[in-house]
Amino acid sequence: MKPNVWLLPALVAASILALFAACLLGSTPMSAERVLAAFFGGGDAGDRLVIWQIRLPRALAAYMVGASLGISGAALQGLLRNPLAEPGVLGVSATASLAATFSLYYGLVALSPWILPLSAIFGALAATGLITLAAIRTRSVVTLILIGVGLSSFAGAAMSLLMNLAPNPFSLADMINWMLGSVANRSFREIGLAAPFILVGAAILLASRRGLSALTLGEEAASGVGLNLRTQRILTVLGAGLATGGSVALAGAIGFVGIVAPHVIRPFVGHDPARSLVPSALFAGLILVLADIGVRIIPTSNELKLGVVAALIGAPAFVWIAMQRRTGND
Repeated sequence: MKPNVWLLPALVAASILALFAACLLGSTPMSAERVLAAFFGGGDAGDRLVIWQIRLPRALAAYMVGASLGISGAALQGLLRNPLAEPGVLGVSATASLAATFSLYYGLVALSPWILPLSAIFGALAATGLITLAAIRTRSVVTLILIGVGLSSFAGAAMSLLMNLAPNPFSLADMINWMLGSVANRSFREIGLAAPFILVGAAILLASRRGLSALTLGEEAASGVGLNLRTQRILTVLGAGLATGGSVALAGAIGFVGIVAPHVIRPFVGHDPARSLVPSALFAGLILVLADIGVRIIPTSNELKLGVVAALIGAPAFVWIAMQRRTGND
């Protein structure tokens, strides 16, 4: 049996099990019977409250964020033909977080609940557009990574400035949460605000996926077989920007997942970027749900932030991937 035949069913099954485990585990573990009863409206009222208001929204938020970063990373890697590309490394997530933090600092979120996601999406689109322009002008992987580092550094410095000038401790706490990344206390309302942007972005990437396969032949060959390179870049940038902006609006900055998931999936789909989009999304969502379970059950005085745990896991993986590429093994 070919690996890709069982890949999607296995990822879907593992994702369902992980989401169910997220409802089971927490500061106070619950039995499967209690969770299932709460799912179907039975059992204790307290159990229903814990499942439907706390654990399930948090797990779904983590999964949606991971899926959006996974599919964006896979698409950007196909567009730039660079396995190290992803929204976090290229500065997209940090810039989206800066825009969201800016709206928090000036209290713009009080005007409308849509201000925060729109701000994050604007920042994500601006950064991704800049990266794409750089990709058009240069074929150097090092240049693209350096531009991403520069964007991340600038966004980090700007966020530090806003934190330094925070008018009160509450604004400062909100900014720190966006910088570190977390899905704690997320509700279905917040998921509903971010979901349209994530879904539209993912739909755009899936609709333009065939062009990513053509780009593996090189830009000249892809153009020769009828691919409109300009349209492909615009669609990929728009899709990745919308999906990343929605994820940042929901959870803040979470990095490296968009690199690790496509890299693991790539060998199972014949190194075809078009076929890696959906599996990468499923696998990245699975990774973040498992990471968030770890965040909740690790015995610490203060709960760790999901973005911190994702970076601790993903950064070593990023270094390993870069070393593999350097030695020509990727």
